[in-house]
Amino acid sequence: MLYFANDYTEGACKEILDAFIRTNDEKLPGYGTDKYTLSAEEKIKKACKNENVDVYLLTGGTQTNAVVIDALLESYEGVVSPETGHINVHESGAIEFTGHKVLTLPQHEGKINSRELREYIETFYNDQNHKHMVYPGMVYISHPTEYGTLYTKEDLMKISEVCRDYKIPLFVDGARLGYGLMSKNTDVTLELLCELCDVFYIGGTKIGALSGEAIVFTHNNAPKNFVTFIKQHGALLAKGRLLGVQFDTLFTDDLYFRISRHAIEMSEILKSELQEKGYRFYFESPTNQQFIIVENSKMEELSKRVVFSFWEKYDENHTVIRFATSWATKREDVEKLMDLL
Repeated sequence: MLYFANDYTEGACKEILDAFIRTNDEKLPGYGTDKYTLSAEEKIKKACKNENVDVYLLTGGTQTNAVVIDALLESYEGVVSPETGHINVHESGAIEFTGHKVLTLPQHEGKINSRELREYIETFYNDQNHKHMVYPGMVYISHPTEYGTLYTKEDLMKISEVCRDYKIPLFVDGARLGYGLMSKNTDVTLELLCELCDVFYIGGTKIGALSGEAIVFTHNNAPKNFVTFIKQHGALLAKGRLLGVQFDTLFTDDLYFRISRHAIEMSEILKSELQEKGYRFYFESPTNQQFIIVENSKMEELSKRVVFSFWEKYDENHTVIRFATSWATKREDVEKLMDLL
């Protein structure tokens, strides 16, 4: 079988496994106070070109989203998200479980529109009954989006402006951030995210790590006693080294960016071949996720040889499926997939 279902099929990149073996016998303090975690934090600051950021390491994306959102919202506030946002569709009500409602906006190729965001918030405050309603307390977006699309610098500037006007934080889910940053022709950088967002995270689980996400609060604005808050949510590892070693390795010699770029290169080859074969794309994706529209009969035939993601029904006879490349995708596997297609 060929595996193109997601970008976390494999375990971890060799450099991380080697680092685990090399450091395994060391005696280190716990809860993220070990030298590797501290080193990872400094390397992430350097990558962001910003010493005024606060960095915290958690184990997974859903956990990270739930902890950050719960920490930044008042009890009566909800989080604004595109209707296709991961927190709204694919996190099993994790945000609602913390007591906060997900407030949805229409999506446009996975993204929200700053004008519609402003209209939504204005409508809320113009409602005479808004004190009896769930307040829009923050804005959540992901980069890349669930459809592999990207926000531009201009998009983020406009969304950030709305958030500043209403004094609510902008939170960027970066579970696949490396693939967005390494995409061709993007004008979004870590430095820009630090400038325009209040908090974002750098995904590791889907980009070479066994697990792990690095939360970045961008203006020394981490909530008071955030480590204690993390522990209350069961998210503080005693063996913090498990995350520290991984991110210290990922941010050594640009490894994170190099393996992210590899996934983009594999995706570009896949996209070019799909275009040549005349496949229809559901969206134009510049990242590691490619969505195509296939006949149901072709999907059934393909599923016998390839593991891919069902995405959504297109019509009675066609389905949208997703192929995802990753840091570990081999060129020969892409070529084998194209032979089957």
